[in-house]
Amino acid sequence: MTDNEILILMRERPPEGQRALFDKYYSYVYSIVNRILSGSGSPDDTEECVIDVFASVMMKLVPDDDCSLKSYVGTIARNAAISMSRSLAIRTGRNISADDENMAEIADEEDIERNSDRSETSEILLKKVSELGPPDSIIIIQKYYYDKSSKDIAQMVGLNATAVRMRCGRAMKRLKKLLEADGITL
Repeated sequence: MTDNEILILMRERPPEGQRALFDKYYSYVYSIVNRILSGSGSPDDTEECVIDVFASVMMKLVPDDDCSLKSYVGTIARNAAISMSRSLAIRTGRNISADDENMAEIADEEDIERNSDRSETSEILLKKVSELGPPDSIIIIQKYYYDKSSKDIAQMVGLNATAVRMRCGRAMKRLKKLLEADGITL
């Protein structure tokens, strides 16, 4: 049965289409999951992950899409197996070796240096906002962090909405000068 036939069957008779998908791709999913979980999980863990993969595919797949089922199912299987591998490593206290052949698949895409710079900048920004003092610091945080309207902020600080907008504009100018004094430009 082709992928298109399975998709048509899933649209017209979902239980039969799901069964056809399962029958066609079970071995494929099992081999992906087993390869990634080998050495870290039991056969029951592998079987549980395979079931999770098909549950995810059945819930998320839109049969109207014109897609390659093999790549879609394979991607979900790989991601689910990597996730389970991480969970098993945490549960058993086993660390994953950097020499592990699956390490490249598990590696995080996070840019630590950039996140550190952002964190440092955020810390300085919050410090400078707090230096503005109330109610200006409250207005800035409520407006730009919590995305509150001038009317809502006015009720919090006991001013009218027009006064809040004026104070916000002035506070932003003062904040900009404070930040520029520390070498931060926005």
